[in-house]
Order: sequence, then C-alpha cells, then structure tokens
Amino acid sequence: MPDKCYRFRVDVQSVFLPEQSRPDDGQYAFAYTVRITNTGNVPAQLISRHWIISDESGRVMEVKGLGVVGQQPLLAPGERFEYTSGSQIATPTGTMRGSYFFVAEDGHRFEVPIEAFSLSMPRTLH
Repeated sequence: MPDKCYRFRVDVQSVFLPEQSRPDDGQYAFAYTVRITNTGNVPAQLISRHWIISDESGRVMEVKGLGVVGQQPLLAPGERFEYTSGSQIATPTGTMRGSYFFVAEDGHRFEVPIEAFSLSMPRTLH
C-alpha cells in the first residue's frame, strides 16, 4: 500500500463587481471562485477557513469560520469542490490569502495554504 499523501490543490479566480461597488464611498466589491481538488490519496473534509484580506492602503481584515459557503465538503482522492463567494475592500486593488483546515478520514489534521491572489478593479481611461 502506498504511503498516505495529504495534498490539495487550490485554484482561485477573482472578478470585480462594478454593480455592487461604490467607488465614491470607498467600496469595491469582488467575487472569487475557488476550486479545491484532492490531489492526495486520502479522503479529507474541509472544516474551516482563514482569510487575510489586504487593501492597497495597508488595511488588513481577517475572516475565520467553519466551512465554505455553509458547507464542509468531504473530498475523496481526485474529487473537487468549487464555490463562489465575495469580498469588499476600501481601495480599487488588494489581495487575499489564507488557508483551509482539513481533517482526513484517518483523523490526521492539516492545513492547506491558499496563495495570495489579487483583487483588482480594471483600470479605465477617461
């Protein structure tokens, strides 16, 4: 039997939401779609999330909570889970990064880092 491998891949794409943003009031809304894939060989359940959201003025918000979009998906090897959520920041650009906490079927606990990705309003010419 091969060694146990606890590995997940996290891919994120973000998009600016002009219809939910109010630049004059310092509110910039973004949606982000996350795809989580179990690339290991042990089933594991996503238990919680931790996000660090930074805007270009240096403000930092931390968000922690159970699951993602109200779910705690159990992913078998090769399975993936995709969801879309949103965030608001006070500047036209910023970043998000964080981690997911998992518990494997065999009881092993581990975190999966989420690399920083950008939140960026497309620049327009006037």
